[in-house]
Amino acid sequence: MANLADSAAMAHIYNQGIEDGTATFETRPRSPREVELWFDGNHPIVVVEEEGEVIAFAATFEYRPRACYAGIAELSVYVARAWRRRGAGRLALEEALRAAEGAGLWKLLSRVFPENAGSRALVRSLGFREVGTYEKHGRLDGAWRDVIIVERLIEANL
Repeated sequence: MANLADSAAMAHIYNQGIEDGTATFETRPRSPREVELWFDGNHPIVVVEEEGEVIAFAATFEYRPRACYAGIAELSVYVARAWRRRGAGRLALEEALRAAEGAGLWKLLSRVFPENAGSRALVRSLGFREVGTYEKHGRLDGAWRDVIIVERLIEANL
């Protein structure tokens, strides 16, 4: 599990994802303090470390504030550039699934840019299904972008 001390490394990795423009609509870098606010005590956050260095993370977030959705969480996975395509994202996602099950969540969902073949293959390999596409879901660098909605039920909690 991640802790507040991991916030600076997580912000650095997340900011790489923002810079690359392939994984998020966000364009403004995040500070470690802003990442600290992700730790709400209810939604698991995990990190993958190599020799004490955080190289990837997976974070879950509140899906909607209504009580009927309390067991559903949004999921994000980010990997440091130097560690991409080396299994760190898989490790982070596998641990996030275990942590989500332990937290009593029954579903994780996310959105992936259609051209992000690596992320799509990763989530598919771990049991996520592509539910559909949000067309023109947001603008990035002045262009409308679609996203593919993915979800994974956590069978143990159904």
